[in-house]
Amino acid sequence: MHHWRIDDARQTLVLAATGERLPQVVYWGPALPAQENLATLHATHAIDVTGGMLDANPDLSLCPEATRSFPGQPGLIVRDGEGTPLLPKFCYDSESNGNDLRLIYRDAANGLTLTFIFALDPDTHIITAQTVLDADAPVHLHWLAAPVLPAPQHSGEMIDFSGRWCGEFQTNRTAWSAGMRYRENRTGRTGHEHFPGLIIPCTGATNTQGEAYGFHYGWSGGHRMIAEELQDGRRQIQWGHAARMETEAATQFKTAPLYITYSPSGLNGCATAFQRHLRDRIITWPKPDAPRPVHYNCWEAIYFDHNVPALKDIATRAADLGAERFVLDDGWFGQRDDDTRSLSDWTVDPRKYPDGLHPLIDHVHGLGMTFGIWFEPEMINPDSDIHRAHPDWALGGEDQTLGRQQKALNMALPAVRDFLYDRMSAILREHPIDYIKWDHNRVLPMPDAAQTRGSYALIDRLRADFPQVEIESCASGGGRVDFGILQRTQRVWLSDSNDALERLRIQHNAALFLPLSVTGSHVGPRYCHTSGRMHDITFRAWVAAQRHMGFEMDPRELTDKEATVLRHVTAWWKANRDWMQRADILRLDSADPAVIAEQQLAADGARFVVFAGKADTSAQIAPRPLRLTALDPNAQYLISLANQQDIHHLSRGTPALKSGPVTLTGRYLMANGITLPWSFPDRMWVLEGKKL
Repeated sequence: MHHWRIDDARQTLVLAATGERLPQVVYWGPALPAQENLATLHATHAIDVTGGMLDANPDLSLCPEATRSFPGQPGLIVRDGEGTPLLPKFCYDSESNGNDLRLIYRDAANGLTLTFIFALDPDTHIITAQTVLDADAPVHLHWLAAPVLPAPQHSGEMIDFSGRWCGEFQTNRTAWSAGMRYRENRTGRTGHEHFPGLIIPCTGATNTQGEAYGFHYGWSGGHRMIAEELQDGRRQIQWGHAARMETEAATQFKTAPLYITYSPSGLNGCATAFQRHLRDRIITWPKPDAPRPVHYNCWEAIYFDHNVPALKDIATRAADLGAERFVLDDGWFGQRDDDTRSLSDWTVDPRKYPDGLHPLIDHVHGLGMTFGIWFEPEMINPDSDIHRAHPDWALGGEDQTLGRQQKALNMALPAVRDFLYDRMSAILREHPIDYIKWDHNRVLPMPDAAQTRGSYALIDRLRADFPQVEIESCASGGGRVDFGILQRTQRVWLSDSNDALERLRIQHNAALFLPLSVTGSHVGPRYCHTSGRMHDITFRAWVAAQRHMGFEMDPRELTDKEATVLRHVTAWWKANRDWMQRADILRLDSADPAVIAEQQLAADGARFVVFAGKADTSAQIAPRPLRLTALDPNAQYLISLANQQDIHHLSRGTPALKSGPVTLTGRYLMANGITLPWSFPDRMWVLEGKKL
């Protein structure tokens, strides 16, 4: 018998193996006492056998093996160099238990070695798990799962994520039943359609209470998720690269890291673990102590119509509103007058910039802002100088369907990466640029893990040589958002939708994994071109202030009143961003389904802000009390309405909040909740709380 345990203050994960067989997870949940007998635990974990079954239950191991009669999906499907399917049977080889736990298993007959790696961060409560397959001779890989975990029996459903362009992070609740929930993304990037995350709530769990288990697969290519319930009642969760992603035989294959956590405090416990781990362990910040700058992006102001005097005027107005970074979006290079040409011709367009970019950059710097620029490095238009010179650099067949009039470059080719590095580094060396908006506007013609590794290699090379440059991951909005790309970047563009109502929901769901500091959110134009809706400036501004704030409208369209509101909200955000960057984003359980609310709680618990967004018309007349969470029940909190000026004249009653701050205990705020003033839909109340 072999036993291992991984512990922090919140959770224990116990692995056990019978004889030389692969280990299985026999316990994962609340922290166990140190004296727990693991052999007894292993023995009591076994389920009974009855008629119509094998005489013993095959292990639901870290890599379930078909050759050991496992009745569900196996964790490894592999063929030898000649294409003959293999049925591996692994036996214990060795282990090491330093900073991480490594368990090594060997199939001598087939020349295969399987290594499982587990690393626990006791501060963030994230366990990172990975599987590595080594082969004595090259093999063809069909499927390799990261360490396979059981799903809790005390759960009636699972929550995973789908979406579309301008509609990312939609949640799906699927009931457990016999059979398989199979999610596979074969688009070659993380995808709007299949964010690689899973939350399994136990029965009765909500945002703020109950038990939940969280999973995230940190990989920017296609992935596969299997949530399977066997006929004996056991449940397994598998994550890995999409099947058949590896096109070449090789002697080593690795899964991406699988990030997992157990929460005793509802979905929020998973959310804060992922938020903290991403912010504090995965992201590498060029300026770790610098506040997140207020961002201005010119895309929805000018599109492809670049004009230096107009851009200077826009920059001046953006700075006056409070912007601290100016980003020049698509259209500055080649002959790029629309989205049909010039991708990969990364030289400054002399028609639009006769004196180069320096006059604009100097003007931006003179206003006290830094300068950023847009690239879409992995893509190429057929109508481009580079495609005409190197048609063989494009990925996929000549007759492929284009996406946004473009193909993808084959990032597995060193010549392609060298070319892109040379062009991009020339721009970065010649200009004082501290930010890249790195876009990716089409799916790949076929899934290919080498494409993702090539993209990572290019970003890594540029980061090494230009460590002061921050990078945003954009892929038509939220098409490449995951912990793999965020090892190399510092911000994500969550959605191309600047519609504040859409953003309210998208940001709320993305907070299950993403902190404020990486999540870009911009005040869009009065008329939103992606939804056709118009929203009041107060709603647009406060929704952007929930995350890393920026603007992406034409500031020349603003009325004096709108400019005043935007300056006010921006100043509020700047005054609070230092603590909000380190805060936990806690989703609140709203008694009114029309209200989407969250509480951002400072790391020391001394202050918080509640954003309560009205996404629809309520069924009842007056607002229902909104329960807060994670406060000290015995402490007193001073509560005030940060946007009292937004009270409408149809709000005619006298709730205490309307006339000034109120002092209430944490117990009352969590048990009864706070009663907000009446408002129309598409409005936001902002509550500030300070612990006395």
